[in-house]
Amino acid sequence: MTLPSAFVRNFLGNAPAWYKAAIAAFLLLNPIVMVAAGPHGPTIAGWLLLAEFIFTLAMALKCYPLQPGGLLALEAVLIGLTNPASVYEEVSGALPVLLLLIFMVAAIYFLKELLLFAFTRILLGVRSQVTLSVVACASAALLSAFLDALTVVAVVMTVAAAFYQVFHRFASGEKYDEAKHDFGTDQHVPELHRSDLDAFRGFLRGLLMHASVGTALGGVTTLVGEPQNLLIAKHAGWDFAEFFVRVAPVSMPVLAMGLLTCMVIERWRLFGYGARLPATVREVLLRYESEQAARRTATDKAVLIVQGIAALLLVAALGFHLAEVGLIGLLIIVLTTAFNGVTDEHRIAKAFEAALPFTALLVVFFAIVAVLQDQHLFEPVVAAVLRLEGTAQTAMFYVANGVLSAISDNVFVASIYITQIKAAWLEGAINREQFELLAVAINTGTNIPSIATPNGQAAFLFLLTSALAPLIRLSYGRMIWMALPYTVILSATGLLAVRYLL
Repeated sequence: MTLPSAFVRNFLGNAPAWYKAAIAAFLLLNPIVMVAAGPHGPTIAGWLLLAEFIFTLAMALKCYPLQPGGLLALEAVLIGLTNPASVYEEVSGALPVLLLLIFMVAAIYFLKELLLFAFTRILLGVRSQVTLSVVACASAALLSAFLDALTVVAVVMTVAAAFYQVFHRFASGEKYDEAKHDFGTDQHVPELHRSDLDAFRGFLRGLLMHASVGTALGGVTTLVGEPQNLLIAKHAGWDFAEFFVRVAPVSMPVLAMGLLTCMVIERWRLFGYGARLPATVREVLLRYESEQAARRTATDKAVLIVQGIAALLLVAALGFHLAEVGLIGLLIIVLTTAFNGVTDEHRIAKAFEAALPFTALLVVFFAIVAVLQDQHLFEPVVAAVLRLEGTAQTAMFYVANGVLSAISDNVFVASIYITQIKAAWLEGAINREQFELLAVAINTGTNIPSIATPNGQAAFLFLLTSALAPLIRLSYGRMIWMALPYTVILSATGLLAVRYLL
């Protein structure tokens, strides 16, 4: 292999060749358009850059957007669409969001044992399939209102993966703690247990999808539910309690309809839901859990108690807004690690792995937002919507945010719109009351319709790209199909609430 071909091969790693070619074409095209279009060059190149960046977000399964999006952002600075000072200003304004991602996500990592304990009890303690599904969805919603949605999904996935492995080993005739085992094939599973294993896969698919939707239902309700919520709250000047009250006219009807939808599709086994937990599987899992409980030492119990106290402190600190959310997260890290004996640097570093790639991507988001601001790209769009009156205006903001959030990242979409409507308020184009209504429409629009695809909802994408997804036969198309009833009903409920209840 020659050196030039090695460079081509290394560019964006294992991404498909057509994807690499597309990104290379984008990078070549932008400066040409900038120069060739004359006085309109910056505007046209800015819109082109935005479309290209949304493409990288929509193709997140092909290549993590940090690298291609980062190259586009770097080029934007180099060709003069924005400048380092503008990028720094946007990033500085989003410091609370960055602190949230860095410290709060890591803090929840140190509450993992408590969450695993709780979800295990739920999974094995509730016998009715419909009740279990609703409880899983509601529990994920409740936790996601205070904790990071990715962490909640990660915990449910950990429980599901552990139970899948236990039964797969049992069905293959091996011991629970067998060191080497291929979970991806049913080659060693006798016909006697294959139907139970297939049913168990269906059960886990449904449970994980209900929990993932639950994170969106809870995530929209509070200031810390999703990263964009904190960004919106900062621009609006809302604390934890005020954010909840402002959004409640939309978030509460959506939550109620979400739980009702969960009940209906499970009861009538629609859209791939309704698979029951086979009695054989339940028996194996109960036996395994009893053995694990018998092995639980006094040290393990002390860990759970400390984590429980820390979780209560977390909720109280957030509720009374005792400090910035990220700093509260840092407090939880200090307390849980100090009192549970986690003092090794490498163990602590493990907690930060999940959030830091997305934190870096978020900084790239704000570089693109700096382009939009410097080139005034969205001002005509926002001005056109602001010419609408009353509830039609808020409804249109909800729809516009929802459509974009279904195909790209909702933090990025929220960043674009909240900065635009705040500028409109400061310039006197809208009053404070209307600004707050539009902020609610942006928050709900970026959170609720985003469940349509894995591209829009981080929890879905996290589940889809996990090692568990192929084991339980959860594909991209199946995920969209299973999310469809939720997407239609919740998006419509949100729109009606924005239109008539705000």
